[in-house]
Amino acid sequence: MEIVLKTVTGLYNPIQLNLIRFLIGGLVLLPLARHDLKVNGQKLSLFDYSMFALTGFLCVVVSMTLYQLAIIYDSPATVAVLFSCNPVFALMFAFLLLHERLDRAEVLSLLITIVGLVVIVNPANLTNPIGTSLGILSALTFGFYSIISRWAALKDDLGGIPMTAYTFIAGAIELFILVSISHIHGVSAWLNQSSWLKSFSNIPVLTNITPNHFLVLFFISVCVTGGGFAFYFLAMQRGGVAMASLVFFIKPALAPILAMILIHERLTTNMVIGIIVIILGSVVSFIDNQRQQVVS
Repeated sequence: MEIVLKTVTGLYNPIQLNLIRFLIGGLVLLPLARHDLKVNGQKLSLFDYSMFALTGFLCVVVSMTLYQLAIIYDSPATVAVLFSCNPVFALMFAFLLLHERLDRAEVLSLLITIVGLVVIVNPANLTNPIGTSLGILSALTFGFYSIISRWAALKDDLGGIPMTAYTFIAGAIELFILVSISHIHGVSAWLNQSSWLKSFSNIPVLTNITPNHFLVLFFISVCVTGGGFAFYFLAMQRGGVAMASLVFFIKPALAPILAMILIHERLTTNMVIGIIVIILGSVVSFIDNQRQQVVS
């Protein structure tokens, strides 16, 4: 995902691409979500829609915007590894906000992953502070979104696919409103005054959406954003949390290798060591999840 997004950096505005991928991804998930609700005899309430608005804002507008910007400023392999740490941040928020108890294995996984992050970031020789900061903030806010989403789903007994589908659509609608505001003359003029905010002025919607770019948009929107999340929740339903969490220690190993092969990105020693440490932290978490499932 990060590699493909990097290759289309000059083709699409990052906010535009965010809007496209989550609108289409949400629509891809919508039939599965409606089927899930029908099978369980559920109807969406006002509380549900308010939660979709909140989770859509946290996920699509905040976290994924930071994620898109991180890919512009940093290497896709680094962003992939940093973003894979979001379950660790989710654990932290679960402890702080929901007062969930962390067992020793979870604390150990948390500490190991933080060490891996520090190794990759390398504060003593920080070469890309903007990209690194954006990547960490993206993972942090996604972890926060995950906990809010889980709390809302449990409160109203919603499945993961309905929660995600309507979150994506709500977030895309909110993002479209912000894109529309960026075209107001006074707003666009103010944004253009700053070199940092220029990319948020007059954000395009349909630019470069042509048959020539169909395959890349299909992969980003349908295969990854829609399909990826659907497969994740189906894996969770069929195999449990431990099985679904496999993605978070396959991704940090696989993404840098693919980046090296496909776009000839060089892996630094710090990156390799950090990846190994983060995978170790994920393995600790995975083994603990399996143990808990066996006990329960």
